[in-house]
Amino acid sequence: MHYICLPIKTLKTTAMEWLLDLGYIGLFIGSLLAATVFPFSSDVLLVGMLIAGGNPATTVIVASLGNWCGGLIGYWMGRLGKLEWLERWFKVKHETIVKHQAKVERYGPLLALLTWTPFVGDIFAIVLGFYKARFWPSAIWMLVGKCGRYVCWAILHFYAAQWWG
Repeated sequence: MHYICLPIKTLKTTAMEWLLDLGYIGLFIGSLLAATVFPFSSDVLLVGMLIAGGNPATTVIVASLGNWCGGLIGYWMGRLGKLEWLERWFKVKHETIVKHQAKVERYGPLLALLTWTPFVGDIFAIVLGFYKARFWPSAIWMLVGKCGRYVCWAILHFYAAQWWG
């Protein structure tokens, strides 16, 4: 039996190309996966779709909805968690948990605006669910943040295309 070992960079490039070949469905899937634990760059997919001639409005909407759904998956995964687990398995002190819970209660759903940020955005979504932040306000702010990110990328792409022709 022969195994083919591809470097991670090649595997990611191949996956990105495959997703782009699927068009808007691939953009949705890739954006959803990027908002979970998979190391994908939905920004690259979005710009790739725009370079390939995708409609800017449709591209932003599809990427936003996919990434939003991925963020909501993180929220609901967090919602399944229990405070005792942090103390028991991760050795987090009860005082630390209470301190973070107070911050989530204070800023609540507005923290969902930060779920678009690379690396820590997924953690914010899980934390919001874990501390039982109100779902609909969190979901709406999450969508606003993620959509804003893609609108910025689309605008940058537009001006870059104008500049470099």
